Amino acid sequence: MSGQPTSGNPGAQPRDLAGYELVIAVGGGIAAYKVCHVASRLVQRGCGVTVTMTAAGMQFVTPLTFQALTQRQVFTSMWATPGYYEPQHLSLSETADLLLVAPATADLIGKFAAGIADDLVTTLMIGRDCPVLLAPAMNTRMWENPVVQRNVTTLRELGMSFIGPGEGWLAERSVGRGRMAEPDEIIDAVVRLLQSKPPRRAKESV
Repeated sequence: MSGQPTSGNPGAQPRDLAGYELVIAVGGGIAAYKVCHVASRLVQRGCGVTVTMTAAGMQFVTPLTFQALTQRQVFTSMWATPGYYEPQHLSLSETADLLLVAPATADLIGKFAAGIADDLVTTLMIGRDCPVLLAPAMNTRMWENPVVQRNVTTLRELGMSFIGPGEGWLAERSVGRGRMAEPDEIIDAVVRLLQSKPPRRAKESV
């Protein structure tokens, strides 16, 4: 994946994701800052990245940050302007090769497992037409809660993939399991899933 030649710039990223489209759904958690690195690196590798955010996610990182990193509009609501409806929960996934949810909070995981669609991100999950990768992030007690584990099992049985969580220093100033996977781990997982199939747009143009 990384063996392809790059430009003369030693820091240049391989353009091995050209043609692929990724939608990132940013949940509410301090780990949201890591997603900036993920989005930036994938864009540098040629991937088209579109970001959607929950209201809680916007408390940690501003939409403007992701807009600058991706050079694309960031979607935060199903309602574009008063009196005008744009079905973004369907259109965003029509060309996407993968939906990444990071951080995937206990709240989002529970809503996904229950089929709840009460904002753009959860409605996008219900209306999606692409594979899903979730990167959970929460404190240890929440991650180990039987209800959360039941929800994770449900989503795995529905064919969704997970990366992490790992063990490490948490926002609660303690060490435990629940730390979101590191950006490079998430990037590697995204690349594996994307490159397991040709870009969707390439298939649709045949």
